[in-house]
Amino acid sequence: MNYKMITYIIGQILRVVGLCMLLPVIVGAVYGEHHVLATFGIPFFITMFISVVFTIKKPKNTAVFSMEGFISVAAAWITMSAIGALPFVISGDIPNYIDALFETVSGFTTTGSTILNDVESMSKSCMFWRAFTHWLGGMGVLMFVLAVMNSNDVRTMHMMRAECAGPNVGRLVSKSSFSARILYGIYIILTVSEAVILMLFGMPFYDAIVHACSSAGTGGFSMWNDSIAHYNSLGIEMTVAVFLILFGINFNLYYYMLIKKFSLVFKNEELLTYFGIIATVTTVITFSVKDIYSSIGDSLRHSFFMVVSTITSAGFATTDTGQWSTFPQTLLLLLMFVGSCAGSTGGGMKVSRVLIIVKTGIRELKYIVSPRAVASVKIDGKPVEKDVIRGASNYFILFMLILAISVLLLSHDSYTIEENISAVVTCMNNIGFGVGRLSTSGNFSGFDSFSKIILSFDMLIGRLEIYPLILLLGVRKH
Repeated sequence: MNYKMITYIIGQILRVVGLCMLLPVIVGAVYGEHHVLATFGIPFFITMFISVVFTIKKPKNTAVFSMEGFISVAAAWITMSAIGALPFVISGDIPNYIDALFETVSGFTTTGSTILNDVESMSKSCMFWRAFTHWLGGMGVLMFVLAVMNSNDVRTMHMMRAECAGPNVGRLVSKSSFSARILYGIYIILTVSEAVILMLFGMPFYDAIVHACSSAGTGGFSMWNDSIAHYNSLGIEMTVAVFLILFGINFNLYYYMLIKKFSLVFKNEELLTYFGIIATVTTVITFSVKDIYSSIGDSLRHSFFMVVSTITSAGFATTDTGQWSTFPQTLLLLLMFVGSCAGSTGGGMKVSRVLIIVKTGIRELKYIVSPRAVASVKIDGKPVEKDVIRGASNYFILFMLILAISVLLLSHDSYTIEENISAVVTCMNNIGFGVGRLSTSGNFSGFDSFSKIILSFDMLIGRLEIYPLILLLGVRKH
């Protein structure tokens, strides 16, 4: 185990996080918040000090394999969450550190679950930092580091595999660092485009930046207690919904469009399934909740937004889903498991992984009926490698095991079993809201500190897709 290189990588990631803390300082200065220097200055110096100590001397042995890559990413995400919570505590916006940690982990993992009863009372600088953690965590802090550094492709691929979501990770071009730059370039263009369009629909500049950052990471933190519903604007709602769909698409497909390989996009089975699920579930829920709203148009408006917000794991809301009947709420709960496309900023198990698991199940049924029949699992018309199939199956098993253990650990709290299950499901799939007291009109403030730590762990498990944290907890010296 190359511990010196692991430390060096963590130091590089913390440097990026520390420099990003200067942005809310600018926001605080613009809005005349005198506490902003202490609020972000102290965490900035702590972060930069650790970064300097960790990177002052580059290790002679720079070899990074899968184990080092997974452990580096897991340790870095825990460290940056622990430090990123400090501004909330120092400012007094979230005085309890465990609450602040929960909020920060929710931000970086793009979950969007909150313990805040009154978001609107938060300072402008902390509110911006809260949303910006979504933006950083969406594409991945490590991905940003790779975009600005020249790295050995062998080791960067191991690190990219640890942070990127989906069954497998591949490079767009020959150099991993250039791949990261392409992806981040697309990410920035989409973020800026959304902010501009939101302003064209009447959203103030600051609001547009906050919501664009939250949308980009498909996180869902809003600056209003009633989320996007605050604006009561069809234009704003549809802009956010469309960009959530775009951020939920595999970013590799955007690159294929840039190089005019359109056939790879339009024939992509995961993308077509993703669109199909959105259309089908939206239609079903629209007719299920039509009696709640004044017209079928309003029902379609809210159903479409909530379906998109759920499948992309954003967690924005235009209506209180707690007022819906059990059937549409159950559909949303199932969408949480599915999630968006691999290689996107969305959460969940990913459409491609679900496709692989379903097709594997169908293949096994065929084998039971006809043992001599030869059937393979295919995606986009091509056979899926056995390692990918095994990886998807193993991920599902581990996911359900951790979910069951987490629900058991939460059972001591005062919530119902349905609420506990939805809390774990929404945190592991990085969604943001659940059912009952955890619906779009509620929050997670009622859980005790132990439960919040468990749920924070679940959020990290979901964002890093299990293996990095499991390997970190079980690491031994070699």
